Amino acid sequence: MLDFSQFEYLTFDCYGTLIDWETGILAALRPMLAAHSVTISDADLLTLYGEQEAEAETGEYKSYRQVLQTVVLAMAQRLGFTASVEQTEALAESVGQWPAFPDTVDALRTLHTRFKLAIVSNVDDDLFAGSAKLLQVPFDAVITAQQVRSYKPALNNFRKAWERIGRPKEKVLHVAQSLHHDIAPARDLGLKSVWVNRRGDQAERDVSRGAGATKPAEAIPDLEVPSLQALADLAVPS
Repeated sequence: MLDFSQFEYLTFDCYGTLIDWETGILAALRPMLAAHSVTISDADLLTLYGEQEAEAETGEYKSYRQVLQTVVLAMAQRLGFTASVEQTEALAESVGQWPAFPDTVDALRTLHTRFKLAIVSNVDDDLFAGSAKLLQVPFDAVITAQQVRSYKPALNNFRKAWERIGRPKEKVLHVAQSLHHDIAPARDLGLKSVWVNRRGDQAERDVSRGAGATKPAEAIPDLEVPSLQALADLAVPS
């Protein structure tokens, strides 16, 4: 069990951890697929998304809005149709409406009574602004891919976060859903981490069940919890 008394800051991945991005992604993509009479399961669609997003985030930096547009075009090509300009832009335009998980707001409020909170997310500033309204809790720092010009799992994102919040890594606990984007690089840097395994039952490691919207990876967190509320209950006992 982690000794929570050693930490001053909790840094959070946003999408998949606080925001239910898989529900948001599916809601944004389904109308486009229906318009082109494409049939694909949710699990396969999310897996395809995860593959294409990881590819689009490599190489020279581009905005997350551009990443999502690239993802839509690549998915359309793989599925055998041509996306219109409106369809290409729809996924990025939907980001600010992706819902928070039901436990997110209350858990963040509880955690904020004991820790400072920061966001470290692969997103543009303006896209996160919509999500911030849904999260309702003021963050002490927000570090986006746009600000640091790279995408997790790049180690640069975490190093820039430490600079911004002004705390050594020993005082920081990173909380995330993605083994690929967050838990693996955190471990490489010697940063303590919590895996919010909302899918459960080792699902992210089980390729046959699909890894969801993140690329599969193997990484060992310092703590695994099934929800953000479970973390709040452990870190801030009543």
